[in-house]
Formats: sequence, C-alpha cells, structure tokens
Amino acid sequence: MTDFLIKCFVRNHKDTHSPDVRQSYGRLSSGVGILLNILLFAGKFTAGFLSGSIAITADAFNNLSDAGSSVITLAGFHLAGRRADSSHPFGHGRMEYLAGLLVSLLILLMGVELGRASFQKILQPEEVVFSSVSAAILAVSICVKSWMFLFNRRLGRSIGSPAMTATAADSLSDAVATAAVLLSTLAGRYLGLQIDAWVGVLVSLFILRAGWTAAKDTLDPLLGNPPDPELVSAIEEAVLAHEEIRGIHDLVIHDYGPGRSMMSFHVEIPVDGDLMALHDVIDAIERELKEKFHIETSIHMDPIVTDDELTNQTRARITQLVQSIDPSLSIHDFRMTAGPLHTNLIFDVVVPYGCPLPDEQVEHSVRKTVEAMEGGTYYAVLQLDHSYIKSR
Repeated sequence: MTDFLIKCFVRNHKDTHSPDVRQSYGRLSSGVGILLNILLFAGKFTAGFLSGSIAITADAFNNLSDAGSSVITLAGFHLAGRRADSSHPFGHGRMEYLAGLLVSLLILLMGVELGRASFQKILQPEEVVFSSVSAAILAVSICVKSWMFLFNRRLGRSIGSPAMTATAADSLSDAVATAAVLLSTLAGRYLGLQIDAWVGVLVSLFILRAGWTAAKDTLDPLLGNPPDPELVSAIEEAVLAHEEIRGIHDLVIHDYGPGRSMMSFHVEIPVDGDLMALHDVIDAIERELKEKFHIETSIHMDPIVTDDELTNQTRARITQLVQSIDPSLSIHDFRMTAGPLHTNLIFDVVVPYGCPLPDEQVEHSVRKTVEAMEGGTYYAVLQLDHSYIKSR
C-alpha cells in the first residue's frame, strides 16, 4: 500500500534530495494523517460519548491533535520547499524542523490537558458503560495506527525527515495507548475493574512521552548535531582516494534543513607540489562531493612537508607522545622550523569533546612533553582545535 501511494502521489520519488520531491512526500504524509486521524477522532468521540469513558474520549482528542499536527507538518514542508532568496540565501529548509517543534509542543499541551481531565475523574469517578461498538472502534483504531506507524517510518527513512520519524513514533505510541484503553474497557466489562480514569492518565503519559521525543528530534538539528559518522567516513574515503591528498581535518557540516547542507574542511597537500595542478584537484573534489552527497563544499589547502625523513619521523614521535597524554588526541598541520638554539615544532592538537582533560591541561602537558624530548631542544608552537564530528 505504501509503495502504491508513493508511486501515485510522488513524482520522481527516488530523487529524495530534491526539495520538490521532499515536499511531495510531506504532502502525502500529511494528507493521509489528516484524513485518517479525523475519521478516528469521529469514531472514538462517538464511542466515548456513548460509553462515558474518559479514556476513550482522551484518546479521541489525541487523534484530533494528530490531525492538527499533520496540518502544521504540511505547512512546514510547503514553507521548507521555498527557494533561496536574498533574505535567506541558504533556503528555508529549517522550516521543517520548526514545524516539527510546533507539533511537539501541541502534543505536550494535549497530554497535560488530558492528564488533568483523567485525574479529576479519579477524584470524581463515573460508571463506564460497555459497548461492543466502542470496543470494535478501538480495535480498528489500533490496526490503523499501527499501519500509520509503518507508513510514516517508511517515508521518514526514505527522505531522512525527523518530522516524519517523530510522526511515526507518535503513531506507535497511539496504538499502544489505544490498546491500553481497549483493555481497560474489557476489564471493566468482564472483571468489574473500574480503571478507566487511571488508563486515561496512562494515555496522557504516552502522549507526553511522544511529545518530548518529537521535541528532542527537532531541537537537536536546530541546535546543531554532529554529522552522521557513516557520512563522515564516506566523505573522508572519497577525498583521500585522490593520491595528491595526504590528510583531511577540521571537517564541519552546516545543516540548513534536510537536503540543504554546506561543509568545509582542510586537506594536507605536498608543499612542493604544483600549485595550479593541486588547485584543479581541489576543484574536482568539490564538484565530486556536491554530486555524490548533495552538499556544497569549500576546501582549504594546508601545505606540509612529505619527503623529508626527519620531519616525518618527528611527526610520528609527536603523534605518539600526544596520544600518550590521552588516546583521543590527534595532531595535524605539522611543521618544523630549526634555529641556532632550538627547533620550533608547529602543529594543531585536536581535542574531542569527550576528552576528560580540560584544554589548559592538554596544552600544558603537550608543551612539557615536547620540551622533554631527547635529541635536541624543542619548543611546541601549538593551537588547540575542537572536533565537530563524533569520536570514532
């Protein structure tokens, strides 16, 4: 069914990096969500009214909030699909994240209100009337919400959308919550257990959890996530496949919305290489990365000595000494300048955010370790960098 809907409503559905295709996926997800959630709300509200169940009524309004969330998601995808302009040169892709954040806030608000109503019914209980029609509506709802979970998860994975992934998680929580409501209804009918209001509280907790998860999934990219380690590895592999490139560091990826990213990094090149030829290689790498990963790329060249045995040996010694301070540390841009009284060793030390040592201690330890090296008088001229990718 999902494949059929994608083929019918999403033109060029395999081109998931295209803003137009992403917008079509968003319209499909939102349209299906609006239709099915309104139908579920109508059925559950009727069932809750006939049975007097606060849990069923709470579940009905949960579906109504989901329909409203789908409307917001639809608007978010529409705004995110707008082209870049002079006021927003990086496009409007982050509107998708903002729409997801607004949806999550509405889910949290609905969870609080339904929890309050359920708690009041605990204090002032009312009899719940069993209805086979109500039980049937709840059973159908569980099946529909389970399908919506699979549907939105498939769409979310296809285009890498946090908003759709959050919607899928919300659908799964709804299915579990509705199953709890159905069990409470059956328990009241066949076991005489009046747990309707307590299940209403449980449903509200499910809603709050779904809202919090959705908020986190949309806040993280807005605040700035580290890039996917698999993407980083693929980028490094593609760059280092060019024999002229001896190293890559300081990789930064800026996320301006799904499918709208920019990145910059430094590459180490031989200091004695042909500058014009190396410039052509760098241009070719930038075009290759844009075509392969759909990311605008800017590369800075760092010339290093590669054919001097003393420099290579000293670089290896410094690498070992720095990693003896903490295994997560690394160096790059290594250079040596010899003087009549001492030799300056110039390099950058990369300190990942997971390193337990403070920057001041790292710098002090590296300087002392370099000064204690045998075979000459060495001074460390260093700069501390922080990695913007996850440590591997």
